[in-house]
Amino acid sequence: MPIQPKRGVYFIPSGISFVDELAGGVISSLTPDPVDMADISILLPTRRACRTLAEAFLRIMDGNPALLPDMLPVGDIEDDGVALLDWEEPAVGRGVDLPPAIPRLRRQLLLSNMIMKKNPSSSAAHAARLAAELARLIDEVQTERLDFSNLSEIVPDRFSTHWQETLVFLQIVTEHWPRVLAEQGFLDPVDRRNRLIERQIASWGVNPPIGPVIAAGSTGSVPATADLIACVAGLENGMVVLPGLDPTLDSESIDALAPSHPHYGLSRLLGRLGIAIGEVGYWGKCTSTKTKRDGAINLALRPPATSGNGDLEVDTVEKFGGLCKVECPGPQQEALAIALMMRGALEDDSRTAALITPDRRLARRVAAELRRWNIEVDDSGGTPLAETLPGVFLRLTADAVASDGKPVPLLAALKHPLAAGGLNPATFRNRVRDLELAILRGPRPTPGFLGLRDALELSRPKSPLVPWANKLAEEVGPFSGLVSSGCVSAGQLLDAHISFAENLAASNLETGAERLWMGAAGEGAAEIINELRVAIDTLPPISGMDWPALLDVLMAGAVVRPKFGRHPRLNIWGLLEARLQQADLTILGGLNEGTWPPEPKTDPWMSRPMRAAFGLTPSERRIGLTAHDFVQAVSAPDVVVTRSTRVDGVPAVQARWLTRIENILSVSEPGRDVLEGWQKAEAKWIYWQAQTDSRRPLVQTGPPTPKPPVSARPDHLSVTEIELLVRDPYAIYARRILGLRPIEPIDADPGAAERGSIIHRAIDRYLRLDVKVDPVAALQNFLEIGKDEFSHWMARPGVRAFWWPRFERIARWIVEQEDNRKSKVTMRRSEVSGELRLVGRVRPFLLRARADRIDTLVTGGYEIIDYKTGAVPTKKDVNTGLSPQLPLEGAMIVAGAFVGVPAGPAEALTYWRLSGGSPVGEIRAAGDDPANLAEISLSGLSELLDHYDQPETAYLARPDADIAPRYSDYDHLERMQEWAATRE
Repeated sequence: MPIQPKRGVYFIPSGISFVDELAGGVISSLTPDPVDMADISILLPTRRACRTLAEAFLRIMDGNPALLPDMLPVGDIEDDGVALLDWEEPAVGRGVDLPPAIPRLRRQLLLSNMIMKKNPSSSAAHAARLAAELARLIDEVQTERLDFSNLSEIVPDRFSTHWQETLVFLQIVTEHWPRVLAEQGFLDPVDRRNRLIERQIASWGVNPPIGPVIAAGSTGSVPATADLIACVAGLENGMVVLPGLDPTLDSESIDALAPSHPHYGLSRLLGRLGIAIGEVGYWGKCTSTKTKRDGAINLALRPPATSGNGDLEVDTVEKFGGLCKVECPGPQQEALAIALMMRGALEDDSRTAALITPDRRLARRVAAELRRWNIEVDDSGGTPLAETLPGVFLRLTADAVASDGKPVPLLAALKHPLAAGGLNPATFRNRVRDLELAILRGPRPTPGFLGLRDALELSRPKSPLVPWANKLAEEVGPFSGLVSSGCVSAGQLLDAHISFAENLAASNLETGAERLWMGAAGEGAAEIINELRVAIDTLPPISGMDWPALLDVLMAGAVVRPKFGRHPRLNIWGLLEARLQQADLTILGGLNEGTWPPEPKTDPWMSRPMRAAFGLTPSERRIGLTAHDFVQAVSAPDVVVTRSTRVDGVPAVQARWLTRIENILSVSEPGRDVLEGWQKAEAKWIYWQAQTDSRRPLVQTGPPTPKPPVSARPDHLSVTEIELLVRDPYAIYARRILGLRPIEPIDADPGAAERGSIIHRAIDRYLRLDVKVDPVAALQNFLEIGKDEFSHWMARPGVRAFWWPRFERIARWIVEQEDNRKSKVTMRRSEVSGELRLVGRVRPFLLRARADRIDTLVTGGYEIIDYKTGAVPTKKDVNTGLSPQLPLEGAMIVAGAFVGVPAGPAEALTYWRLSGGSPVGEIRAAGDDPANLAEISLSGLSELLDHYDQPETAYLARPDADIAPRYSDYDHLERMQEWAATRE
């Protein structure tokens, strides 16, 4: 028989759908006639709880018409994760004349202003973060109904100087904030909630309600709602229905309860009501035998001091029959395993499934995995506005402008799906790709949005990209000007940003406003922007460069929830949403320490001793709330708990509650049978998860061996490409036959290639000057040329600090060499092009070259010089033909193939190594006998070309690993990682 309750206080055990049992008890016990339900008032923690209870009534009534009870939310929210972001004002105390609650952003910006005045060096974004934490402290203090004026009493000399300084800083809330709030005509949300509840209690004290009043689902964690529950319990027609109470707790266990225990809050509430646990009765038709697992779970989670006061019965296997645990290697595997469980539940047309987790990343992963089956799941936690389509677009456009159009943030903004710039979106994306390939890949010397236009005018003056880039620069101009200026009005920054974002979002068919603010996410973004526009002028002038960071902080508090179009039988619930409802299959995800239960939050304003002295609840109280949520959920009939053994690459510790349950199971034979069953279930889900994304068996592959038609093979190459043909033929195949060219990284730092090009151009210009100038003047001229060549790159610290000093040393070394060589050289030629046609072949071939330098010697012969700013080929490689560049150039000069250079002997083939280090420069002979090398290299080239003119000859990838180049642009096409190990 149910225990007769004292003063109408009941409870619904864990493992039973709270709202269904509550609705069933109301219908069966209080309202023989469905019409009479309209006289009942039910107080619930949140609006979502009210909606969930309404749905339960509709299920039980089976569609029959009825007037539902008056369901009122009391705003019983204490979870730090939602209190600030998802505030709910109680519906009690209606008709009371009180100032409205201050909007979230307005309060944050007002507090930010006060913080910036207190600490002028603080940026706007940092002040906004501190303001959010300060608002949280205000809510917490007002929730506990404490007085900030008592702060001065909690910081005695025994606390560190830091906390003394914090107390001075908190004068913002002790002295200034009440005055500012009064001037604004608002109340703090928690203060208003407390006053509304107080007025309701006072009203019922004078005029008790005629019909029944039920306070249900609350644990009384908020003192104001605990008072309201006590008031309801004292009414003649008042009833209190508590969730998940453990009726077996003895007085010793109750005394030992810590704030982190699941029943700590309920025990405090019963103490407030003056009722012992044994005096609380079962609601409706509930009996102590209706649930099987809640008693075992409660026993496992008893306080350590009394954990031995009971033992699991012999029916342990039956009690834990519907529960299993699945451990996964990582979050991605955990998400896919959960998605498979939820997808499997849909095989039964009447079955529902829900994932309960406080881990938002896991929730998003599961939602993404379900989309592989075209299932859109209802995630009640929603999506942070900053991660939605319009939210990301606003953040990216702010970053692009604040970076002065740097390639990576600029392309991120221009490639966003909302970006169209007044064009058809597909046309706009093609323009962006053309812009990227034209000037944004590789080193970019010209910064700014106008720099984009200037660079395009220089490289592609007739391209349609030029007017397009000019239009982009004009549209971004007002916003960019404000960002790059000093301190400006935050309201001006906001208006300029929104104007630019709307212009960029406009297409050829829709305005920017229509595209940017459409849908649930767009509406949410518009609400935040409108609220921000109303409150933004409370901030003092800020640095324009702070705007992106400030926008990120202010958007962090907004969440977007879809209104429709989700699956009717699958849900993802946060802990708040799951407290009073149940699914046929309940999955508890992310059960690791630090996630569920959460890490105790560090208070930036008060240390633990200060919080205790001030009267604030300990940080572990939130662990107790989530522990109660765990007990409620894990006691359901069919439950799977999951966790990842590693998170972000770091080993994770499973939730303490799971450890306690496993420990108590492991001491008995039936319990060990349960644990063995868990391992089998885990193996099944891990196997299915692995098979879902399993790849085909590894296929042994070899290096590619393309054999293109002879007609498609190249009939002209440069002397540097001949070396590549020897060392890595596949690279010639990819470059010359497939026509593939590497794309440089976006906004790459200038590297060795750029440094070599700059030095080569500078030397070329210097050598074209009058050689009769004295060394001092020659060096001055050389350095002036170098300054001009380096001018576009001097804004980069690495170039200024490392490249330029090395160039100065190279310039001095070259001037010295030229002075020493005056008597040996009669003419200097720089950057000389040449072509040599090889005749007498079935397929004519053209050999091309561009010699860095050709000097005419007093003997009548020539010296061919090649500048090397990097590694120099060894004499062995030159003699054996692996580095044939200079020998082939020698053969070309013998044949008179260079423009403006009469035919003559190649007396010297020389490398000038120009490092600018130690040594600054070095002259090396390329080979032992230049004339012989030239002759041998030309005959060797003919044999090589004959070899590749055979149809059966393949362009192999790195045929000899010993001579293969250290780096190739085509390594990924050669798929080296797939076959290199096999070949070895």
